[in-house]
Amino acid sequence: MNGLALHDLRVEIAAGERRLAPVDGVSLAIGPRECVALLGESGCGKSLTALALMRLLPEGLAITGGEANLNGIDLFALPERAMQRVRGGRLAMIFQEPMLSLNPVLTIAQQIAEALSVHRSLKGAAAAEIQRLLLAVGLPVDLAASYPFQLSGGQRQRALIATMLAGEPQLLIADEPTTALDVTVQAQILRLLKQLQVEQGMSLLLITHDLDVARDMADRVAIMYAGEVVEWAAREALYEQPFHPYTQKLFSVLPSTRRRGERLDHIPGNVPPLGTVFPGCRFQERCAQAWDRCRHEAPALYELRPGHRVRCHLAVEARPGLSRPNLPQSSEVEPPADQPALLQVQDLAVHFPIRRGLFRRTVGAVKAVDGVSFEIRTGETLALVGESGCGKSTLARGILRLIEPTAGSVWLAGMEIGRLDSEALRRKRAEMQIVFQDPFASLNPRMRVGDVLEEGMQALRPELGRAERKALVVRLLGQVGLDASAALRYPHAFSGGQRQRIAIARALAVEPKLLICDEPTSALDVSVQAQILNLLKDLQREHGLAYLFISHNLSVVAYLAHRVAVMYRGRIVEEGAAPSILSQPLHPYTRLLLASAPGQGLPQIAVFSEKFAQLGCPFAPRCGDVQPICAERNPSLDTWQGRRVACHLYG
Repeated sequence: MNGLALHDLRVEIAAGERRLAPVDGVSLAIGPRECVALLGESGCGKSLTALALMRLLPEGLAITGGEANLNGIDLFALPERAMQRVRGGRLAMIFQEPMLSLNPVLTIAQQIAEALSVHRSLKGAAAAEIQRLLLAVGLPVDLAASYPFQLSGGQRQRALIATMLAGEPQLLIADEPTTALDVTVQAQILRLLKQLQVEQGMSLLLITHDLDVARDMADRVAIMYAGEVVEWAAREALYEQPFHPYTQKLFSVLPSTRRRGERLDHIPGNVPPLGTVFPGCRFQERCAQAWDRCRHEAPALYELRPGHRVRCHLAVEARPGLSRPNLPQSSEVEPPADQPALLQVQDLAVHFPIRRGLFRRTVGAVKAVDGVSFEIRTGETLALVGESGCGKSTLARGILRLIEPTAGSVWLAGMEIGRLDSEALRRKRAEMQIVFQDPFASLNPRMRVGDVLEEGMQALRPELGRAERKALVVRLLGQVGLDASAALRYPHAFSGGQRQRIAIARALAVEPKLLICDEPTSALDVSVQAQILNLLKDLQREHGLAYLFISHNLSVVAYLAHRVAVMYRGRIVEEGAAPSILSQPLHPYTRLLLASAPGQGLPQIAVFSEKFAQLGCPFAPRCGDVQPICAERNPSLDTWQGRRVACHLYG
């Protein structure tokens, strides 16, 4: 067949005398101009399947079975020298982190030219082809002379796509190409891939854990678990009626507006580690519908209906189905409207000087945060949303005085943070803590978890004795769903979700009143994300915590937040109750964010132009409702029908 035909792929790793198989019997078929999405939790073998197709497996792993035919070429039978001509040419791969894939010491033009020279023998005519490729991926030609570090995340991903397209691939593998990107940039990248796939007749293998991204992109979907494909179906059939219990669970853990008053479902346990012996179904220990046959007999991949295959005994043996578990309702508590504000931010600004010349004179400033004001009450969650670079994380650090604000004031529980000296500020920080996006980078790898949790107590709660601290460590670990034995282990011994739980426990150790969460679930699987969101809601209900929740995942915001503040280029452009903003956005930028969210299609999105940065409303170059006044002055943040919005349309 044309396209890719992968049959019975097996990847093994030697572990003493045993042979472990992280990929075990995977079969896929992708036709020309077709996109197949490969879904599943981390550790299921998705990326290893892609690396096996590229013949780029890490040392110690080997392909021990299977066939991969790409338009008549047997990829696994090629000698390495011949495979080098195919790799990057007929077969290309976009990795999750473009900064690690692009050469930091070569310009974008040099990297594209290298691919053109190797795979298409273009040298003299390379300049014109480089320009064509840059324009094809939506990059201005003048960025050809730039180095990767000079580009934004979305621009780097586009540059990597241009480099991969230089070889005119017949199959493009995209491994989580949009995981760390904003919803607007994500929509641009996905639209670009879809357009190029159709124009150039490519086959596309999209690896993702985002079910909404797969809905927008895929023609067919493969669900992978513990090294096997457990469900394979056309997109419409799978989303209308997922059959395998694992697929059903993946759908049930997704947060949304309609689930605001309930706890999210979750998948108990974890993906089984390498070396696990499977006498029966690999999912049976986490499956509520398992019975004796599941525990003793491994299921085949049954044909449920034409084009829909399922690796589950339920496909051939009728069993009484189990309904979705009855979860506790109303896990959120609305904070009283008349309660005084715990956190008050007034006209906060953080400017970074621009220095030039021999004497490094200040010639201007980057206004990362420019006159932001808002309040958060006890027991309330304010979600802060916006694209990367709009100032969300800088605002959070300015509130905590991890960065000294240029202007404005911050009040916490009636005390102005900016007037405190260093010792008073150190003590006050017990009341305000932050949970960072990457827990592994924020936890000391040389300290045991118990010592990590005790460190804050020793600094900010000196009244506690050693025995009290040890007892509190055990209680904190229990609060976040970890066993007491975790205190004796190091951070590297835990999964990503468990490390995030440890980071939350560390923040709770000093009994804060305010918790700032900076993208705490962006890199987690949907099942682990559900556990963290349930935990945050439980802690808020039990301790009355106030959250400033920074996120670009609008489904998470819809589930968790009481109010939403939308930030653009250092300013808040809209603020109000979460259900109101998410269902009836007023500001054109808010409407753009909601339209760009996965599952809403792939809208055409205007890109910000720096030359308009100082002219009137900063969003005007991207706005479809621009008025003459928008070019003349920047709108103020005024109240309109119960919410605050900075737009001349509502002035």
